[in-house]
Amino acid sequence: MDLTKEIILENHRVQLSPLKQEHLADLLPIALKHPGLLRYSPSPFGTEKELLAYICVALQERDAGRRYPFVTLDKDAGKIVGSSSFGNISLKDKRMDIGWTWLEKAAQGTSLNRHCKYLMLQYAYEILKFEKIEFKIDSRNTQSRRAVEKIGGVQEAKLRSHTVMADGYRRNTVIYGILRKKWPDVKHTVFKELTLD
Repeated sequence: MDLTKEIILENHRVQLSPLKQEHLADLLPIALKHPGLLRYSPSPFGTEKELLAYICVALQERDAGRRYPFVTLDKDAGKIVGSSSFGNISLKDKRMDIGWTWLEKAAQGTSLNRHCKYLMLQYAYEILKFEKIEFKIDSRNTQSRRAVEKIGGVQEAKLRSHTVMADGYRRNTVIYGILRKKWPDVKHTVFKELTLD
């Protein structure tokens, strides 16, 4: 996986393109309107300073080979509505996370995130030939946990007192995984309607 390459994933509904510092202007209205959007993330969020720091960390992690952050363009709405990333990338183990996902409120509960996850999983398994994708979620975040379960994620572990949050709280983290050998079945059952794009 070449993290210096411009990776663009898209279908008729959504486009994921590399996060850049200039996307601050697109993402800032979301952060200011919904400061609690990342309440289950360890990253401070909700002000221009915090969002800029969030973007800078994401880009530093990309430069270090650990993460590939995207911005999410809702093609129906014609605007950028959030972000998602590949992260904790292990080329040796052919394993990485999908996470750091957030969307403005209006895009939640639509098919948008489903399209994003399909494109990311397809790229990971069919282009990169990775063997495993993991999702690490705050145990309190039932919305994200149910969403990952709906796309074939299997709960593998619960790590107690795992991650320090911005307010000092130590969250329990639930780990879900999808194996490459399960991808053909997941693709043609869970994502059946998207394979026609």
